Amino acid sequence: MPTPHASDFIDINHLLTQEERLTRDEVKKFVQKEFMPVIDEHYENATFPLDLIPQLGNLGLFGMKIDGYDCPGGTNVLYGLVCQELERGDSGLRSLVSVQSSLVMYPIFTFGSEEQKTTWLPAMAKGEKIGCFGLTEPDIGSDPGSMKTWAEKDGGDWVINGSKMWITNGSIADVAIIWAQTDEGIKGFLVEKGMPGFESEEIKKKVSFRASVTSTLYLNNVRVPERNILPKASGLKSPLMCLNEARYGIAWGVMGAASACYDIALKYAKTRKQFNKPIAAFQLTQDKLVKIMTEIVKGQLLVLHIGRLKDEGRCDHRHISLAKMNNVSEALKSARTARSILGANGISLEYHIMRHICNLESVYTYEGTHEIHKLIVGQALTGSAAFS
Repeated sequence: MPTPHASDFIDINHLLTQEERLTRDEVKKFVQKEFMPVIDEHYENATFPLDLIPQLGNLGLFGMKIDGYDCPGGTNVLYGLVCQELERGDSGLRSLVSVQSSLVMYPIFTFGSEEQKTTWLPAMAKGEKIGCFGLTEPDIGSDPGSMKTWAEKDGGDWVINGSKMWITNGSIADVAIIWAQTDEGIKGFLVEKGMPGFESEEIKKKVSFRASVTSTLYLNNVRVPERNILPKASGLKSPLMCLNEARYGIAWGVMGAASACYDIALKYAKTRKQFNKPIAAFQLTQDKLVKIMTEIVKGQLLVLHIGRLKDEGRCDHRHISLAKMNNVSEALKSARTARSILGANGISLEYHIMRHICNLESVYTYEGTHEIHKLIVGQALTGSAAFS
């Protein structure tokens, strides 16, 4: 019988294939070696280490579930494990990869033309081109079907007017997937950097997701050629399919943030002494550590099972809502509990926990708030929609 280990108490590692373990460990080493030494400075300065983007491409982390077009073609579980290790570093790191892969490359691959795929996917897989996803607006969040951005047909072009807000990668993107209302319903457009009337402005003074580029996009009579429309995208279902892919990665990613906080708190509790013994020897501290570890184990098993279902084509969007709802909430609670073990030291960037807490506060409400996902699951249980 295996002896329980503090970092993998029930040997979840045993449930993974050799490829999954090797890929996870490779990404973990990259994060530890290349990202962790610079994250504190970037978080304080509200910048992202852009020089790491080509390395992420070299590791095959962009578009890793896409077959062909120079993309890796991995499984959903493999992608989830990668998200977990990236967010063990910082939510901003996972978010860059998640947006590029799930919200830009996925819709191009799923809804795009062959010309669009060959133009963008190989370059994006290498990290040579960056994309963003424009759905949320200044006044439109949980009800994207009410978006105000409008695209009107004008000869062989489309003219788009509107704005998008809280857009990850917005100010560094070479292309934006912009969702807009039309006379024919909601459609997706590839709006390229430099198109007249298309501007971005980075959002400043954030206290969360500081090591991430977050922007507002402005579209003022932006003329987009017909070839830039996503031909297979139709209605609100299309952007929601993209969000479903991203939410799956989030449910994995936050387990990485929670695990990082747990590891820090456990190590600290074993070495910090009060009343002549390590604080890990006190019952209340052990109670906190056990609760954190238990929620991490439960969350990891949940997303691993959903990932296997997804790879078998048996995953429902309501499964992903359950995972996003539960895992983000429990990760945030766990991070707060871990912070309390460190006392005053817990607010220092040196120990990373408060940085994770601030990030998780955003993850709790982005790409579907905790409450919206709860109502999605509630509708699945009762058959009644409680959104209005």
